[in-house]
Amino acid sequence: MTLFGHSVPAAAVVAYGTAVGVLIDLDHFLIARLKTGDWDAVRFCLTDPRAAVADQSEIFEPGDVGVLSRLLSHVVLAGIAVPVIAIASVPLAIVTGVVLYAHLLADLVWDISLLEDHADAAASVDDLTRTLR
Repeated sequence: MTLFGHSVPAAAVVAYGTAVGVLIDLDHFLIARLKTGDWDAVRFCLTDPRAAVADQSEIFEPGDVGVLSRLLSHVVLAGIAVPVIAIASVPLAIVTGVVLYAHLLADLVWDISLLEDHADAAASVDDLTRTLR
């Protein structure tokens, strides 16, 4: 790939894509802050960084982030990041867009799978909607 007139090794492109794909999830902390009014999730990760890698289910309480809030945030961030990056480098913006699209698609597939599991187990519509908060 050529960026800014220089050839960039494939490993650097993969490293960049990995970083973008992981860092997009930092929005979860801001969403949790907006919903809960505190930074407990950030404090937890700073005191126990193992959880951020080993078991992310320990970080947030149910409802702290929310499926729709997370997906909306990812779409908004991608919609801002890709055009802004395109000003500097179209190839880099394409890589960013592809990575964020794949991330969002993976999130949607995961969420649909969880929703279907909960729908099968839910005793009522109220039970099901609680899982979406």
